[in-house]
Amino acid sequence: MAFSVSRRDFLKLSGGGIAATLGLELSPLEAKAEGLAIQHAKETTTICPYCSVGCGMIVHTQGGAIINVEGDPDHPINEGSLCPKGSSVYQLRDNKARVTKPMYRAAGASEWQEVTWEWALDEIAKKVKKTRDDSFVATSKIKVKEKVGSAEVEKEIEAVVNRTMGMASVGSAALDNEECYLYQKFLRGLGLVYIEHQARI
Repeated sequence: MAFSVSRRDFLKLSGGGIAATLGLELSPLEAKAEGLAIQHAKETTTICPYCSVGCGMIVHTQGGAIINVEGDPDHPINEGSLCPKGSSVYQLRDNKARVTKPMYRAAGASEWQEVTWEWALDEIAKKVKKTRDDSFVATSKIKVKEKVGSAEVEKEIEAVVNRTMGMASVGSAALDNEECYLYQKFLRGLGLVYIEHQARI
């Protein structure tokens, strides 16, 4: 009579035999293996903020602390996988070296100093306005071609451009479509011409 053992059963029997031979008690290990660290954690789905791919992530938190980050298997882009940067995304929050307050270094100074968000945003707004005012161009002379009879004539006209060449912007892959749309409208409203995005660089 033939006796067949599956690979799984073989490994169980082998492990049990070795444990019995060495006199190991496996029940505490089995009990410990049953409980998952994330079983009582809050599960939140999010998007990785690093590159332009937009991988889906599942973040488990407990008591306000991140205890696990993994790829979202239901996400159509990464289907559960994450690159090393995505896997270490918890360090964006839990990192002693992370700067959590705005820092400012005055022109010519060698040291950074901590400032308030209100001061930093006001300073940025002042610099944006000053740069725009100093570099804003309402009209510009451009050359256009016109057909006069059978001949093509080139002439120079004054065209309305409403632009500033003194500022540029590089977008962020962490922004969603709606945020990108609003940001683009804001930049175009200022008259920026040099508008780039991290996904294209």
